[in-house]
Formats: sequence, C-alpha cells, structure tokens
Amino acid sequence: MSAHTQTRPHPAAQRGGVGALLPWWALALPVLAFVGLLLLIINPSDAHAATDDPVIAQLAGHVRQLLVR
Repeated sequence: MSAHTQTRPHPAAQRGGVGALLPWWALALPVLAFVGLLLLIINPSDAHAATDDPVIAQLAGHVRQLLVR
C-alpha cells in the first residue's frame, strides 16, 4: 500500500484569482475620472469659440523666432 503525498497548490492560485479583493481606490479613482470627464463634456456653457490666433500658432511663431537667431 503506497502513501499519498500532499501536493502544494500553485502559488498563483493562492495570491489572487476570481475571489481577489480590490482596494477601495481601485474602483473610486476610475469612477472619479469618468465623472470629471463627463462633466466637462456635458457642460456646454464653458465652451468658447476658437480665437483667430490659436496658442499653437503663437508657440510655433516663438519657436521659429528662436531658431532663426
């Protein structure tokens, strides 16, 4: 009659898996980011028309002036 040996469970099965618990912030931070972005999209009163001279054009002009020197 042979003796049965005990086998160790796989280490990955002990650490986590389906039953793993998440910290509270792992759910709270994505929810806060989603709500913040949703509020930015929903609030059209903060939308402004583009100006004739956008910031990117001003930045490109400054870079061009620095390179010409």
